[in-house]
Amino acid sequence: MVPFSFRSEEMHLVAAAGSRGGAIYWPREQALLVADLHLEKASFYAKGGQMLPPYDSRETLERLALAVRQTGARRVFALGDNFHDSRGTDRLEPYAAGMLAALTRALDWVWITGNHDPELGAEAGGMRVEELEISGLVLRHKAREGATGPELSGHYHPRLIVSARGRRIARPCAVRSDNRLILPAFGALTGGMDASDPAILSAMQPASAIDALVPATGRLIAYPLWRGSV
Repeated sequence: MVPFSFRSEEMHLVAAAGSRGGAIYWPREQALLVADLHLEKASFYAKGGQMLPPYDSRETLERLALAVRQTGARRVFALGDNFHDSRGTDRLEPYAAGMLAALTRALDWVWITGNHDPELGAEAGGMRVEELEISGLVLRHKAREGATGPELSGHYHPRLIVSARGRRIARPCAVRSDNRLILPAFGALTGGMDASDPAILSAMQPASAIDALVPATGRLIAYPLWRGSV
C-alpha cells in the first residue's frame, strides 16, 4: 500500500493479492474504492457455451475482503461493472453469496452502476447509485467527456505495458491527470487496456500531464504517459 496525492487528498494505491488488479484507499473517508469487479463473468460466458475458470466471484471477493482487512476500511465504493451483467446476483454460488452478504452488512457499501450492470438488484445488498459526490470528488463508472471537476472512475481496466530487456511487462495501474483518476480493474477475470491507448488518454482530458501509477516494492512508480505543450 503506497501513498500518493490526488487533488490535495492523500490516497493509497493497494495492490491486490496475486498482482491482479488493485484498489484505492482514501484514509480521510476510511473508504476502499474498487472498480470493475465483473462478478459472475465465468457463469455469464458459460451460458453461451464458453467455459472460463469457475469461482471467479469467490476469488474476487476473497481478495476484496483481504484489502478491507489490510486497510481497515469501513466503507466500500464499487465504481461500476460490479457484476458482468445485471442478472449476475442470481447466479452467485452459495459460498460467494454468503461472502458478499457478510461484506455488505459489515461495511457502508455503495454500488455505482456501470454499463454492464445498469439494473443491479437489491439482492446485492448495499446502496445503488449512478454516481456520487464525496468531499468534492465525484465517483462514477466512466470518465465523463467535457466534465472539468475532479472525478474517480473505472471502466477502462488500464495496464502499464512496457518492454525491458526483450521482455514485455504488463501491470495493472491507476491513471492520474490533473482532475481525473482512473482505477485499475479489480476482478479476477478482467483483462486490461494499454494505459497509453488513445481512448484512455482522451478520457483523461483536459489535462496538463497524465501518469500511470504502479506500486513496486513499497514505493510508487509514476510513469509518464502524456505531457501537454509547455
